[in-house]
Amino acid sequence: MSEQEVTAYIEAQDEPKRSTMLAMRQSILEIEPRLEQSFAWKSAMFKFNGKFVAGLCAHKAHLSYAPQSADVMTALADDLTGFVTSKASFQVASDQPLSKELLTKLIKARMAELEG
Repeated sequence: MSEQEVTAYIEAQDEPKRSTMLAMRQSILEIEPRLEQSFAWKSAMFKFNGKFVAGLCAHKAHLSYAPQSADVMTALADDLTGFVTSKASFQVASDQPLSKELLTKLIKARMAELEG
C-alpha cells in the first residue's frame, strides 16, 4: 500500500481520468504534505496518522472524491451544490479536477476532525 501503487492505479486510467486524477493528487499533497498515499478499496487513498483523509476513485463515466467523513459532507453541503452526492462521497467530472479551493476546504475540515 504505497505511493507506487497509487501511481500505478492512476496511470492505468484512460484519459482524461488519468490527467484529472494526477492533478487532484498533486493538489491534495500540496495542501497537506503530511498525507501518506495508499491504495485501498480500489481507490487512491490519502492518510494522516493512519486515518483516512481523502479518497479518489475512477468509475466508468466519472470519478469520485470521498472526504472520509459524512460530517464533512454535511458541513460543506453548500460548496457541493451541483455535484451528485451520497452520504460519504460525490461525483467529479472525469475531465475537470476539483478546484484547489474546494479541495482545501475538504482536506482542512477532515484534518480538523482528526486533530480535534
